[in-house]
Amino acid sequence: MKRHKKPLQIRIRPIGIIHSPFKEEAGMAIQSIYAQSTEGVVEIFPEFHQGLLDLEGFERIWLIYWFHRITGSKLIVKPFRDDSERGLFATRAPCRPNPIGISVVRLLQVMNGSIRVAGVDVLNGTPLLDIKPYVHDWDAFPESRSGWLEHASERTRADNRFSR
Repeated sequence: MKRHKKPLQIRIRPIGIIHSPFKEEAGMAIQSIYAQSTEGVVEIFPEFHQGLLDLEGFERIWLIYWFHRITGSKLIVKPFRDDSERGLFATRAPCRPNPIGISVVRLLQVMNGSIRVAGVDVLNGTPLLDIKPYVHDWDAFPESRSGWLEHASERTRADNRFSR
């Protein structure tokens, strides 16, 4: 394996903004499956509107976004569904070295450069990095093991453990 002497420079720019009813982390659903009736609007910046062509044929989409309120990262965390410390990469905790989040949401409508969605579990004003279609043949592995989560609590709402 070749080692780089200098880290790669990666540039990421948002393609839009996610609008949701959530102003604070506390009380928000911890995953989109627990926010099925919560609607939001994904605003796409004008220079990316053409990329929305053909998206409306999909029932669900992946939203890839930046946890914009996270400052700093931790390699050991207490995730929302557990009171034990866990390695960050075995969780979906937001305090990551690269604070990138993912959510699968239900696509309700594509309209004038915006997407109306349900199942939004993201803070209002979150920068959107990318959208990808959810494809059930590729994205679902229902028989997969889920590690420590197989014995975790049933908690479905966030508290303030990762807030500033």
